[in-house]
Amino acid sequence: MLFQVGGQGTRPTFFEMAAAQQLPGSLRAALTYSVGVLALRRPFLHKVLDYEDEFFALLMLVLESHSLRTTDASFSESLYGLRRRAVKIKAQKDVALLNSRDRLHHSGLEKRQKALSVVFLVVLPYFKSKLHSIYNKEREARLQASLWGHGEDSLDNLDYVTGGEDVVVSVGTSNADRSIRTHLMKRIQKIVGACYPWIHASCEGLSFAYQLLYLLDATGFYSLGLQALNVQVCRATGQELMDTSSRISKIRNQERERLRGPPWLKAVQGALLSCTYTVLDYAQTGLIAAVFFFKMMEWWYQSAEERMSAPTVYPPPPPPPPPKVAKEGIPLPPDKTLCPLCSQKRANPSAVTVSGFVFCYACIFKYVSQYKRCPVTLMPATVDHIRRLFHDM
Repeated sequence: MLFQVGGQGTRPTFFEMAAAQQLPGSLRAALTYSVGVLALRRPFLHKVLDYEDEFFALLMLVLESHSLRTTDASFSESLYGLRRRAVKIKAQKDVALLNSRDRLHHSGLEKRQKALSVVFLVVLPYFKSKLHSIYNKEREARLQASLWGHGEDSLDNLDYVTGGEDVVVSVGTSNADRSIRTHLMKRIQKIVGACYPWIHASCEGLSFAYQLLYLLDATGFYSLGLQALNVQVCRATGQELMDTSSRISKIRNQERERLRGPPWLKAVQGALLSCTYTVLDYAQTGLIAAVFFFKMMEWWYQSAEERMSAPTVYPPPPPPPPPKVAKEGIPLPPDKTLCPLCSQKRANPSAVTVSGFVFCYACIFKYVSQYKRCPVTLMPATVDHIRRLFHDM
C-alpha cells in the first residue's frame, strides 16, 4: 500500500484535497474577524454580522460560479492548481484487450455538473449552517427550561397601542396568526433539534469514510458529493495552467460579442462587464490574501495578549503541614467524622480558621466563647473565627 505524499501524477494528494476543503472555512473566519474589528468603529456593520450566513453564501455563490465557469474548478481548488473532470467509464472492446480492466476517461464538466457543483459547494453548506444555528437555539432553550422552567411572558401575547385617552388592544386575527406562526416555528425547532445530531453525525461519518478511502487509494472520489456528481478532482497540467488566462479572455470576449443594442448601450454594457471582471479578479486575489493576513494578525495579537496578561505558570506549592495537637489540648478521635469535644458524630460541622479542625457548631461555639482558644491546638480564637461548612448539604 502506497500513500501519495509527493507531487507525481495527476491525482492530488490527500493533503492538497484537505487544504482545498478547509480554505472556505478559513476564509469565512477571516472575513468575520475583519468585519467584527471594523464594526467596533462602524456600528452599522453589525447588520452584516447578523446576516453572516447570507452574506457569505452570496459571496461564495459569485466566486464559485465564476471559478467553475472559467477554470472548471471551485474557488479553493483553482488556487491549489486543481481541476474538476467528469468521469466516463469506457470498456475496451478490442479482442486483444478483453482481459484488461475498464479505463476511466476524464472530460470537461457539463453545465449540469457545474450547476450541481454550486449546489454542493454553496447551497448545502448554507442550509447546514442554518440548521446548526437552529439546533443551538433549541439546545439553549432546553437548557434554560431545565434550569428555570417554561416561563412565558404574558405581555408578549398582546399588542398595546396608546393614543390620547384611547387604548387599543389588538387581540384579533393578527394575534391568532402570530400564535400559529410561533407554534409552527417551535415545532420546526424541536424537529431540527431531534434530527440534526443524527444528520450531522451521518454526514461527518460519510465524510470521514470517503477521506479514509481516498487516503488509502481505495477510491478516486474525495467526498460523497463528488461521487454523486461523477466528478473527480485532478491536478492541472502545465499547459492547462498556461491556457487558463487565454481561456478566461476568450470567454469574456464571447460575452462581449453577445451584447445587443445601440453602440452607446453596448459600450456601457462592455464597461460594466469590464468592471465586474476586474472586481472578481481583485476579489479572488484579495480574499486569499485576507485569509493569511487576518489569521496572522489574529495569531499575533492573541499571542502578544496572552504573553502580557497570562502570568508565568509555576507548579502549585505543597500544602502546609497540619497543626500540632497541644499536649494539654483535647486529643483527636480516631474516627474523623466525630467531634473532638462531644465524641459524637458532628452536627452542623464548623471549622476554626486558626487551626482548621472541625467540630459541632454548638460545641465549638460554646467552647470558644468560654475559653477564647482552639480546643485542640490551644491557639487563640474568637467566635469570628468559626466558619460553617456546607459540604454535607
